[in-house]
Parts: sequence; structure tokens; C-alpha cells
Amino acid sequence: MADCIFCKIAKKQISSDIVYEDKKILAFLDNRPASLGHTLVVPKTHAETLDKLDEDSLKSLILSVQKVSKAISKFSQGYNVIQNNKEVAGQIVHHIHFHVVPRNDGDGIRWNRPNPVFSEKEIKNVIEKIKSNLNL
Repeated sequence: MADCIFCKIAKKQISSDIVYEDKKILAFLDNRPASLGHTLVVPKTHAETLDKLDEDSLKSLILSVQKVSKAISKFSQGYNVIQNNKEVAGQIVHHIHFHVVPRNDGDGIRWNRPNPVFSEKEIKNVIEKIKSNLNL
């Protein structure tokens, strides 16, 4: 996609702090990090969301996320792996990417918050929706 910032970064039209690269994947530091070492892992080919990425690229992407996670785990106490799809879910750049966020005691990052409670009927209905859509 011509105006996608991650596509421009992958094509080296925009500079970035690259930590890993291969034929299909690029990993670089987030320019607005939640913590020091917060890395974005992106496929070089454009796909907006996880469900739109081809299987071969997805395999390369998740293996690269694991590789970056292993590297980050060497200097942090833990890490979060986050992937958002669509604006309602927090996706800002419309190019699939994973965040690998180093975590340490006292880092001040708060992801956890109280979640809603659903009725058994709501749960059963959503199970059926998911199952029926898996057969598409």
C-alpha cells in the first residue's frame, strides 16, 4: 500500500532502528515505546490484519516474533506480545504487526483491568458464532 508507513519502513524509504531483518520480516524499535526495547515485528508484504495475511508470511512472522522475544527475554524479566486488529481493537497503523514489549518489576505499565462478566447464554451464543464461522 503506497501510503502505509510500515511498507515505507520495510522498503527503507523511512529510517528506523532495525533489530532484525530477513527476506520477509522486519523488526524495529517502536518510536513511541511502552518500555525500552519495545519492538515491532512486521511482514514486508502489506496485509491490514492477521486474518488477511497469507499462511506462508504468517509462519515467517510468528517465528520472527519468537526470535525477537527470545532476544528480549535475555535482558528483561518478562515480555508482552501484543497484536491488534482494526482501530476498535487499538490498531493505529493498518499493517499487521506484533509488539514485543520488555517488562520488568516496577515498569509502571498496566494492561490488566477488570473485564465484563457474561451470562451463560451469551457465552453459548458466541461459541456457536465462532464455530459456524470456522466452516466458512
